[in-house]
Amino acid sequence: MRKTKICALAAASVMALSLVGCGGGSTEETTTAAAAAETEAAEAEAEEAAPAEEVANKDKPLVWYNRQPSNSSTGELDMAALSFNEDTYYVGFDANQGAELQGQMIRDYIEANIDTIDRNGDGIIGYVLAIGDIGHNDSIARTRGVRSALGTAVEADGNINSDPIGTNTDGTATAVQDGTIEVNGTTYTIRELASQEMKNSAGATWDAATAGNAINTWSASFGDSIDVIASNNDGMGMSMFNAWSKDNEVPTFGYDANADAVAAIAEGYGGTISQHADVQAYLTLRVLRNALDGVDVDTGIGTADEAGNVLSDDVYVYNADERSYYALNVAVTAENYQDFTDSTKVYEPVSNQLDAAEHPTKKVWLDIYNAADNFLSSTYQPLLQNYDDLLNLEVEYIGGDGQTESNITNRLGNPSQYDAFAINMVKTDNAASYTALLNQ
Repeated sequence: MRKTKICALAAASVMALSLVGCGGGSTEETTTAAAAAETEAAEAEAEEAAPAEEVANKDKPLVWYNRQPSNSSTGELDMAALSFNEDTYYVGFDANQGAELQGQMIRDYIEANIDTIDRNGDGIIGYVLAIGDIGHNDSIARTRGVRSALGTAVEADGNINSDPIGTNTDGTATAVQDGTIEVNGTTYTIRELASQEMKNSAGATWDAATAGNAINTWSASFGDSIDVIASNNDGMGMSMFNAWSKDNEVPTFGYDANADAVAAIAEGYGGTISQHADVQAYLTLRVLRNALDGVDVDTGIGTADEAGNVLSDDVYVYNADERSYYALNVAVTAENYQDFTDSTKVYEPVSNQLDAAEHPTKKVWLDIYNAADNFLSSTYQPLLQNYDDLLNLEVEYIGGDGQTESNITNRLGNPSQYDAFAINMVKTDNAASYTALLNQ
């Protein structure tokens, strides 16, 4: 800045001398020119010294992830939250595609093991279902996916009913129906024997301990009738597997491809679904990085960045109308589970370090709705921590209690100290609790 001022003054002096030497101007003209040059230099110096314009919190990049802003009763997306500002997006996975995969994986297993799967030989393939959260879009999709694939689905208001049924040993529940499957010329009945939302007494959903208690209760009541266990996630699935199904050789199917569940496939766990957490975690932070850099949102995603990071279109999709990135899912079974044993490994095509000079460090506030959630804490957060280094982001990780939104929002008291935000809500209805803070 000082050099700019000196050069400007020097230029003014040379101009003044030139005018005098040539006899082309008066002393007044010379003085005026010099003053103008000095004023211009002072203004330039002041401009350089002025701090960068502060970005309002409401205009900072925001990514909702893992829990899409939506009405928990109808599933309708909260487009006000998804379009909060021009740099707001959602990152998750294709819930319907994954749900279909899980249901088909279970059906394929039944067909392949039909000679041994009917434990009591009554011609009924009975299954129990652990439901994570009756108001969560992903949980609803997985319940529907299982019921659809197994033929037990009943429609309600144009959609497959995803309500828990309690117990249904006699097949009279109205939220489901008996399905059938024909293998080698024999027709078998498929029945949902029991299902419930795994919600603990404190209000936390997707609760693994509750699932473990549930399978003990169900097995005590109708154990020989249980041929398959289906779970909306691996946390609950593994709790049921360890509590009962492993010892009784009953296949259990979960979702998330957590490391312990993948390893348990070698011990009889039936299978799980990888929702490409490595791709999701990358997208969560990459979208923020691109907004902070002021580059096209597709940079390093569908279009290679200068470091060579890029995703192929067989691992994610982008829905512009929903402002949402969805990772695609992969079934993990006994045939391929060894390819998924490290759930926290970064995805190779997007593992290249960004240049810190071109992408300077920025601060991000990021919360996880429940610090005890197995998938988010054991898989997603470690992946985020690998990617934050690669993308030059300083991330503050906030762990919630899984029960109350205020447990998280109370720790967003000074959003002005952050450059961007990544939010994982307790309930999908509660986006306004966060945007209200950013609007202040």
